[in-house]
Amino acid sequence: MITRLRSEPILDIDDVHPSHPDLRVIGVFNPGACLWGDETVLVLRVAETGRVHNGRMHIPVVKPDGIDFIAVDEKEFAALADPREIEHEGHILLTSLSHLRLAKSRDGVHFSVEAQPFLLPQLPLESYGVEDVRCTIFDDGCYLTYTGVSPDGVGVCLARSTDMRKVERLGMILPPENKDAALFPRPIDGRYYALHRPGSSLLGKPSIWLAESPDRLNWGNHRCLLRPQQNDWEDDKIGTGPEPLETPEGWLVLYHGCNRDSVYSLHLALLDLENPFRVLHRTREPILWPQEPFEKQGFFPNVVFCNGWVRLPDDRVRIYYGAADRSVGAAETTVEELMGLVKGKG
Repeated sequence: MITRLRSEPILDIDDVHPSHPDLRVIGVFNPGACLWGDETVLVLRVAETGRVHNGRMHIPVVKPDGIDFIAVDEKEFAALADPREIEHEGHILLTSLSHLRLAKSRDGVHFSVEAQPFLLPQLPLESYGVEDVRCTIFDDGCYLTYTGVSPDGVGVCLARSTDMRKVERLGMILPPENKDAALFPRPIDGRYYALHRPGSSLLGKPSIWLAESPDRLNWGNHRCLLRPQQNDWEDDKIGTGPEPLETPEGWLVLYHGCNRDSVYSLHLALLDLENPFRVLHRTREPILWPQEPFEKQGFFPNVVFCNGWVRLPDDRVRIYYGAADRSVGAAETTVEELMGLVKGKG
């Protein structure tokens, strides 16, 4: 039902030039996606880290005068259970610094990556990077929800572009701890809606919440919508994927699940059109999971993670996903097939 367009990545680290001469690209993944004019646009997360000198790994962070580096023993880095973060002098640091970069395509398969970043991290709320954008098209432009990372935690930021060349920051709309936010593509009964994933506590697991807003900036009426199911695919945590797709039968929601072995897979839910707090259907098994070598081996192995899809005029749906925190894969299906899967008829 879900067909990979290739058995290898459509974009990998060799396709992207570093943003700084002292940085090297270690991941191009988790793109937001939209149709803009006659092009498919991916908003890539590009992860970079410093070079190794004399056995020391140089971790980049944003400082007031530009990028600075914190030197960590390479052996200490090699011993990490999770290569994404490291403790240094009592503080947790990310081992890479991410920014957003545009890639554009006429056929949706062969992409040209722009040489310059689209959105670079800034102080103070993005000093550890900007990550995992979702794109939603409205009449007044493309709205981008992304994760801002800093020593204060991870929060949801909002930006807007009217030409997919320049971008305007609108600020942090959901403070730490929060991430994985996606806007619905139209108001419902005069209110905007967004899916998001607050930080968990000792009393619960990371789950998908729904909120509403009069203006896309101020959010309230937060309610938990979907919790992890007790199965082999999403029993540890779940999180929102790209913007919901509107169908006559409801809002199609793509989300990721993570199990206790840290394997990430993709799942579906269907929400009521006029009352999105009402869940109509939900898959029990994943629709896409790590199978290809590039999905099973990488910076963080066994991951397919999607925050970007596009719906073509003929109701085909292209799913662009991050693979193993290193590269971008692509798959294709149809709205009809997705509806069959979420209703258990696939």
